[in-house]
Amino acid sequence: MPNPARSRGRQVNAFQALALLLSFVLVAGIGGVLAAGLALPGVALANGATDVTAQAFNGLPTELDQPGLPEKSNILASDGTLLATFYDQNRVVVPLADISPLLQHAVIATEDKRFYEHAGVDPAGMLRAFIRNQSGGAQQGASTLTQQYVKNVLIEAALAKDEGPARQAALEEARGTTGSEGIARKLREAKLAITLEKQFTKDQILEKYLNIAQFGIKVYGAESAAQYYFSKPAKDLTYLEAATIAGVTQSPTKWDPVKNPAASERRRNIVLKLMDEQHYITDAEYTTGIATPLASTLKPQELKQGCAVASTVVAGSGYFCDYVTKVIVNDPTFGKTKAERQARLYKGGLTITTTLDPKLQAEADTEVKAGIPVHDPSGVASAIVTVQPGTGKIIAMAQNRDYAPVGDAAARTEPVNFNTDSDYGGSGGFAPGSTFKPFTLLEWLKQGHSLADQVNGSVRPLNTNMFTTCGVKGINSSYTPGNAEPGSGMMSVLDATKNSVNLAYLTMGTQLDMCNIMQGAIDLGMHTASPWTTTQTGRPLGSTDPGLNPSNIIGTDSVAPLSMAASFAAFASGGTYCTPIAIVSVVDTDGKQLAVPPANCQAKLDPKYANTINYALSNVWKGTAKSVGAPPFPAAGKTGTTSRNQDTWFVGYTPLLSTAVWVGYSNQTKQVIGPINGSARGPIFGATIAGPTWKRFMVEALNGVANPGFAAPDQKLVVGEKIPIPSVIGRSEADAKKILTTAGFTPATAPAQVPSTLPAGSVVSQDPSGSATRGTRVTLTLSNGQAPPPDPSTVVPAPGPGQGQGPGQGPGQGQGPPGKKNP
Repeated sequence: MPNPARSRGRQVNAFQALALLLSFVLVAGIGGVLAAGLALPGVALANGATDVTAQAFNGLPTELDQPGLPEKSNILASDGTLLATFYDQNRVVVPLADISPLLQHAVIATEDKRFYEHAGVDPAGMLRAFIRNQSGGAQQGASTLTQQYVKNVLIEAALAKDEGPARQAALEEARGTTGSEGIARKLREAKLAITLEKQFTKDQILEKYLNIAQFGIKVYGAESAAQYYFSKPAKDLTYLEAATIAGVTQSPTKWDPVKNPAASERRRNIVLKLMDEQHYITDAEYTTGIATPLASTLKPQELKQGCAVASTVVAGSGYFCDYVTKVIVNDPTFGKTKAERQARLYKGGLTITTTLDPKLQAEADTEVKAGIPVHDPSGVASAIVTVQPGTGKIIAMAQNRDYAPVGDAAARTEPVNFNTDSDYGGSGGFAPGSTFKPFTLLEWLKQGHSLADQVNGSVRPLNTNMFTTCGVKGINSSYTPGNAEPGSGMMSVLDATKNSVNLAYLTMGTQLDMCNIMQGAIDLGMHTASPWTTTQTGRPLGSTDPGLNPSNIIGTDSVAPLSMAASFAAFASGGTYCTPIAIVSVVDTDGKQLAVPPANCQAKLDPKYANTINYALSNVWKGTAKSVGAPPFPAAGKTGTTSRNQDTWFVGYTPLLSTAVWVGYSNQTKQVIGPINGSARGPIFGATIAGPTWKRFMVEALNGVANPGFAAPDQKLVVGEKIPIPSVIGRSEADAKKILTTAGFTPATAPAQVPSTLPAGSVVSQDPSGSATRGTRVTLTLSNGQAPPPDPSTVVPAPGPGQGQGPGQGPGQGQGPPGKKNP
């Protein structure tokens, strides 16, 4: 904000100030106010002070910068519902035509009855007030409305300065009321007021005053006062209401009708008397007015500031509202510095329209609190967030806590948003567990593998040197993961996905590159909820890229539910990723549309990969979410359960909505175990609370909505491409396994060897043979090196006595039945 007075001029001492005032009054009385306002000529004063005082007065500023007034900003839901208001000063600037003439008359009668007659100052009144104040009587003001407006502009300019000595000095100068500082302030205001009167009409000045003046505790301007005290616009005020408001400005706290109704009523009656004396109302109106109790006229409207109010308008929306404010304060779109962006929110008079759907938000709040009530004895937390695929719009955001700027653990009020990153009012995030597996599946498909490929899901010791990171094998370090869900042996990738088998996915990871897996996740917006403070994950300090450690295949980083919902929305949309957005438009007080953070929707996946992943994740209802049951529309999703059941998830979607649900302890690493909500007992899994919460919400959200199915998957990626299986008959076991592995198959050895003329340990047979999909298990049967005994069915018996023997015949052969001869 620029300096409202372009030139402060010289400082004056007490003697000079008094001399200036007397000189000003004398010249104004002889030559007129406008003459005095331009320059103060020499006037015969005692002690030769003429030149000094005239020079000091002439150095006072003559121009007043009038930047826009601070106005309140409003945050709206997508349908225009007012969620919350933010302000340093509760003000709405309106033109004079929108302010009742009755209020205009009441203010003039009370504050400056000669307003339309003077030229900005009242010299006689200034001198009278000065003498009265110096004599020790009750302090008396003599400022015209124009001077009061000037004073308010100077105060606003001081308040706009950064905290510190300069700001305090500016405030003291603008508000000075006694001694030389008080006189100097009056003279400065007088000169600026005279200049102002030459630049604007009386009605323009009155409009400026009525918009800047304070009319109560944190109530500024006529429109806000009318709305606050009487729940109506300023143009509709009655004479009684106008008198009430006009009486407040002399002492906004003392005369506040809501805080001090008895004192305010006495003040109102004084204003009514002045209005009657100046013929703005009739004697009858005056008599009726003073007989009317103030309380009977008031209809106060609570000052609804901040996000705590939002939840009373749309259930549970306080956290979304808080997220919106963090977006404004953090995003450079709204200003170069954080201080500038915050000032824009609290003073800029912005109308901020958001993506929040009130109906779906209320449903999300209901279902997340139905899953785990706010005051459940377990203290377990839960959060839900929904993103619209293809647009990135955040439709709903709720948690089983009540929003409050300052939390109370006992009351279960909470300022921390469980759904967002730490920079946006969120926690440090939560480990996603198996909901992170689809990013490995994505890279699996990109590398030419299929859902039909066979992988080993058995629990067994692994080593980090089995994994590759950016082309480099890991170090020699043992790694002994387990399976949270049942599953072992060879299985298809589709089965490994629907049953969420950790070891199967880690086996897939050994055939991929960790850097490629995580880059695929990054392309879909995945990042940690807080920057890394260690380099042990393979990422630099301060980075938010997913860690490169092999364990992250099964989701060990801490991420926000919002990030998960947005990433899965990319699958739902057929491969288009959109940065999640909460704001669709921002309009300033001039009606100008301001820039907002974009969704930057881009095609990040070939649709064949997205469609195939959708097909794979649609099988969750036959796997880990079987107990949840499929919803009555096409849907896909993934359960997630971390080590020791500390965090559990369900992230699921349709082509219309992508929703993530998280369950866990928000402020500690602790196993989640029942009883929870009176029924859930034992260790909690993704299908225990998160899955049912997701289903209840999505069924309500999509009730009556035409929900399309997913596009068909790529058949080659589903069933794989059959390739020839190399024949390894006669090979040693080691050579045979190497050949099969190189060809993309999974060799296995039958437990029992068989007799064979082949050398011991050589492959006697393989199953299957011919062709199969990549990864298929090929079982090898080995020789024990011992020739097999003769088959009894092929042994020829020796001939008996008396039996003839023909050429090539054994004994007894070639003889017909008794009594017959061979032909």
